[in-house]
Amino acid sequence: MENQYLILFLVFYFLVSTFFSFLINWLFLKFSFNLGTRNNDGTPTQVRWSANVKPAIGGISFFIVFLVSISVIGALPRTEATFFDKQLIGIIASSSLGFLLGLADDAYNTNPLAKFIVQLSCAFILIISDVYIPVTGNNGFDFAITVVWVIGLMNSVNMLDNMDAITTTTAMSIILGLILVVAFSGLTDSTYYLVMLVGVLGGLSGFLYFNWNPSKIYMGDTGSQFLGVFLASTSIMFIWGFKNESSPEFLQLKQFVVPMLFFIVPLIDTTTVTIRRVLRKQSPFVGGKDHITHHLAYLGLSDRQVAFTLISVSLVSLPLGMLYVLQIMEWNWVATFAAFAYFAVVFGVFQYLYNKGKRLHELKVNAKR
Repeated sequence: MENQYLILFLVFYFLVSTFFSFLINWLFLKFSFNLGTRNNDGTPTQVRWSANVKPAIGGISFFIVFLVSISVIGALPRTEATFFDKQLIGIIASSSLGFLLGLADDAYNTNPLAKFIVQLSCAFILIISDVYIPVTGNNGFDFAITVVWVIGLMNSVNMLDNMDAITTTTAMSIILGLILVVAFSGLTDSTYYLVMLVGVLGGLSGFLYFNWNPSKIYMGDTGSQFLGVFLASTSIMFIWGFKNESSPEFLQLKQFVVPMLFFIVPLIDTTTVTIRRVLRKQSPFVGGKDHITHHLAYLGLSDRQVAFTLISVSLVSLPLGMLYVLQIMEWNWVATFAAFAYFAVVFGVFQYLYNKGKRLHELKVNAKR
């Protein structure tokens, strides 16, 4: 498919996917059901900023559009060499399993051990499909890093889904970055992946109308588990490979730069929450109102202002990541150090705001006693 026709097709498909997602979510709301809203005893399962319990069914629309994208891929002209794309099949299979895990969790509040086993299975499917992170060249290390990335991101995206539009906009910025990487890196046989990425981006775009504050619907674990696997697998394919192949180094910091910048919001939030909960001798896997989003709200920011703050961080970090991908500047140790320094500064700023918000919240709680 020629480039100009491909661009027109992808733009058209994005608009169709957006409208289709909007229509699906509108129909879900019109015939609303309470999937993912309550435990068996009637108590709410959602640990969210909003006190209102809302249907957590938005993730179903992502997956439906994802399936449509697979159908579109199947209809596109394919050569014999690309007819059975092992990596593409692996991404489809693992993402589908992630969706089923989230659906079961929303419906039945899955046992944590069973949830972990399925997440591990998602990582295993990717590895046997040759979708893994080639960091060291040693399969044992590389497979272990891949497992940590996949499971970590599935939980990170799930943890970030605690306030209106946060996970949706964060995922949209990451997928947009992945689309730009594929489009500008001259990667061959990437049309099918572009269709899939654009379709999911459209699915998120149509859902955002209902998820923007004040939201009418949540994505639930159905959406966050699917997105976690999908973002993990596609990022492994397209942004974990930037390193000097001729270098004798066992581990290159350069390879971590682009994923770090693209995933800056979920990485900072998950790292912050995990470290602070461990220091308090609490489980990092139990939900709570101790995320960066909550503490920005404790500072006095509205839900929309919190969303705009995190969107701004993503939209600043994304172009920085693209500078490295496109090699607009020389990518040496100075550039690598600058990227890590930027991440450290943003992380530090959020820790300062977190602590300030925490103090204000404690003062208000004590004043009410």
